[in-house]
Amino acid sequence: MEDHNDLINHPVVLGIFGVTVLVMLLLDLGVFNKQSHAISNKEALTWSIVWISLSMLFSGVIYFTMGLDAFTKFQGAYWIEKALSVDNLFVFILVFRFFNVSKELHHKVLFWGIIGALLFRAIFIFAGVELIQHTFLPPMEIFGENVRINAVLTIFGVFLIIAGINSWKSNPEDEEKKDFTKSPGARLIHKLFKVSENFDGDRFFTIRNGIRVATPLLVVVAVIEFTDLIFAVDSIPAIFAIAPKDPFILYTSNIFAILGLRALYFLLANFMYMFSKLHYGLAFILIFIGAKMLVEPFIEITSPVSLAVVAGILALSVIASFIWPEKNPEVQ
Repeated sequence: MEDHNDLINHPVVLGIFGVTVLVMLLLDLGVFNKQSHAISNKEALTWSIVWISLSMLFSGVIYFTMGLDAFTKFQGAYWIEKALSVDNLFVFILVFRFFNVSKELHHKVLFWGIIGALLFRAIFIFAGVELIQHTFLPPMEIFGENVRINAVLTIFGVFLIIAGINSWKSNPEDEEKKDFTKSPGARLIHKLFKVSENFDGDRFFTIRNGIRVATPLLVVVAVIEFTDLIFAVDSIPAIFAIAPKDPFILYTSNIFAILGLRALYFLLANFMYMFSKLHYGLAFILIFIGAKMLVEPFIEITSPVSLAVVAGILALSVIASFIWPEKNPEVQ
């Protein structure tokens, strides 16, 4: 079987990925969103379609250059990351609400937050794959079968099951009471810079009494960045269950998923109440993926099966949200 670890074997695919991401980011920041403005539902829907279409086209490139197995792994990792990202959107909404950030500034904050995520995801994924390759235990006989258990994947599996159970039992209202000024991201900015009390348009730094100081907008970016790091603690181990030996598949699928996260945020921000049961589905996905990691040495759950299970859970949780909806909090 072809080794997808060696990215040099796929220079065309790597080049297409790099050029696509770079061009889209330049168009996003330098052309379509050069001036800060509130993102309409129509604009958010258009960008969501664009990013999902680009992701699917790129998965087609993977299919024709790397085969069906790589294609299903990309799809599985992409939709798992996309699904778990929705849970992160709830926190983004609370952060913006807590700091009273105007809608015109949301896009810029999310843009720079995701730029940071590109770097941290690369570190987590490539370091994680390398760590997994060096943590296989010696072959042992269990239940009459010779198996090789990976210590890191086993730890990830247990962690994801616990995270899924905690997510199932969690109360979203508790998150709404959180004081984000105590976030490590906020504390770091206050330790490095003097921070003004008021925003200054879309600037991260401004002049107050002749002194250059940071604005609250920089604090918000730091909080969003730290929130994404916490989110990655769940999502990165989850996608390792799909392709633990394929950093290229994991990274490209992850990046396409989070690049479309901003558009998805603006599309869903006004309709989150319509997906009230989704967090139960996401919790079950974490439990399923954790269980998959634990049984993998004994029972192989293929990528197409994993993709079907994840899609089915998401569909059922969305359907349940529409059957048993919560009231729009803005409607009294």
